[in-house]
Amino acid sequence: MSDFEMEPLVRNAWYIGAWANELADGPIGREIMNEDVVLFRDGEGKAAALEDRCCHRGVKLSLGSCDKGGLVCGYHGLVFDGKGACIDNPGERLNPSYSVRAYPVVERQNFIWIWTGNPAHADPSLIIDWPFHDDWSCNFGRYDIDANFIFMVDNLMDLTHLGYVHGSTIGGNPEQHNDAELTTTKKENGAHFLRWMLDSVPPPSFKNVGGFTTNIDRWSDFEYIAPSSVLQWGGGIPVGNDARKNRLQSGALSLRQFHHATPKSENQYHYFFSAGLDGLDADSSGGQQFYEDILEAFLEDKLFIESQQIGVERDPSRRLLLREHDRAVAYSRQAIHEMQAAEVQLEAAE
Repeated sequence: MSDFEMEPLVRNAWYIGAWANELADGPIGREIMNEDVVLFRDGEGKAAALEDRCCHRGVKLSLGSCDKGGLVCGYHGLVFDGKGACIDNPGERLNPSYSVRAYPVVERQNFIWIWTGNPAHADPSLIIDWPFHDDWSCNFGRYDIDANFIFMVDNLMDLTHLGYVHGSTIGGNPEQHNDAELTTTKKENGAHFLRWMLDSVPPPSFKNVGGFTTNIDRWSDFEYIAPSSVLQWGGGIPVGNDARKNRLQSGALSLRQFHHATPKSENQYHYFFSAGLDGLDADSSGGQQFYEDILEAFLEDKLFIESQQIGVERDPSRRLLLREHDRAVAYSRQAIHEMQAAEVQLEAAE
């Protein structure tokens, strides 16, 4: 495996297990980090996660329901609380040995975060703060991608593909993307870039929701935080408004997106994403149209990322290339390598 292909999984980290609204209709079974997990709300409405396997006869607990203060196994009715303890054993006395594995979970800002590594290291202060889920009206999405999680990061940390892949929605002119002014910085736990496309033609999605009739100064402000999150601030302002000094002025289109790849396995991941536009209700016609455009673009990304996975799997000996535009990709790979090395050292010490 070369330095710029598929990456091993980092276990001691917080990953998105679900969006908060996904638990409204009962338990969810989800494969996370090669483990079968069930996410649910207990009798007090608190989010919890257990191994998706009843300790009695081994069936999936996600086939059950939320009732009687916990998660009811759909096979014989045993009830488990959020800590994995059996709190009801129908027709028999409780047995303290009846239990299932529980995972640390934190619900915050519409995220359900889960930790699948050593629980002793599950520090909630490591969770990314994203106040836009509290302050803005946002749409939330998720789907599965058959690829290593790092290919999502690669895709987002080099935007020169936008003009070629997403021309009908968020893309724009390929030459303008290739000629964009780019400042890239290596961060302690990731990478950051700020990209300006000055005096550029707004893409169709920007025209539709922003009402732009002239060229715009467009920015893309992205930060990768290892192992699996990319924070996005994008937008544009009509030319002549000194966009570099103030991206929050009236008349600007300001977009915030959160991207996250929760590994299902080494070659599959759950792609979680949210999107909000400053001052626009997510349920409005404009908000819904922009969300539909984003979905279209992300499904286009899915096609290329899964193709990339197939190509790498068929001949893993061939090293992938890095262009100058890939500086943020290289910094991101360095960050995940450092995180992987730290985890190996921690495991050895323990």
